[in-house]
Amino acid sequence: MTFTYDYYKKSADFLLERFGERPEIGIILGSGLGHFAGELEDPVTVPYGEIPNFLRSTAVGHAGQMLFGTVAGKKVVCMSGRFHYYEGYSLEELSIPVRVLKLLGIRALILTNAAGAVNLDYKPGDIMVISDHIKLSLGSPMRGANVDEFGPRFFDMGSAYTPNLRALALKLAERSKLTVHEGVYWYAPGPQYETPAEIRAIRALGGDAVGMSTVTEALTASHCSLPLLALSVMTNMAAGVLPVPLTSEEVIETANAIEAPFTEYVKDIIANI
Repeated sequence: MTFTYDYYKKSADFLLERFGERPEIGIILGSGLGHFAGELEDPVTVPYGEIPNFLRSTAVGHAGQMLFGTVAGKKVVCMSGRFHYYEGYSLEELSIPVRVLKLLGIRALILTNAAGAVNLDYKPGDIMVISDHIKLSLGSPMRGANVDEFGPRFFDMGSAYTPNLRALALKLAERSKLTVHEGVYWYAPGPQYETPAEIRAIRALGGDAVGMSTVTEALTASHCSLPLLALSVMTNMAAGVLPVPLTSEEVIETANAIEAPFTEYVKDIIANI
């Protein structure tokens, strides 16, 4: 499949016709974090299946719909449900959501995810503001012919996680009920959880949390110069830290337990961007 500028524009034009106006901020919600979508005022909801040239969400805990509305006085477009490599999508296909959001006109992107805590100072229910990521697996969503309208063939990743947005999130955390850290996210393609030996290696190499999403979106955002903030919810301790098996039910349960304070935290960030 050839991904051209017009390929993405077809999706964006369809959504702009449905929404009626351009959003200011985009949000992509992770596993078990869909509660935020209910905070949008006067929402317009579009199932992914109705959007031309878009993907379909199959992951547990992902609603699979795009919502447009107002949060904290700002026009927001919210993806309730994201896409992952483990679902069978190519890395190139995973460029679609962020590029469509860019064409909708957003001026900042917020990513949220559920992650396993690798740093032993973290605990389930904590939040991590992502300062950087490590991705050692092959491939990139920018592989193939470059789409010059979005960005250059070769692009810098030194400030992919926008410093002033990270600083804002950390400052606002001081008045939140949440425990918020700043750290490095390790990308694992999944769908299997990591082994205890892999977690020890990740910790030794500087990873603070591990998950199966977010990085392809961060790469795409960086390519098109889109300011980015990414927040990880520690839904479990990573493999080998505790003598219990990892389950998706634990991920959803922990995410649900902090949905109220996390939603308020994200709303506060939006209000101050």
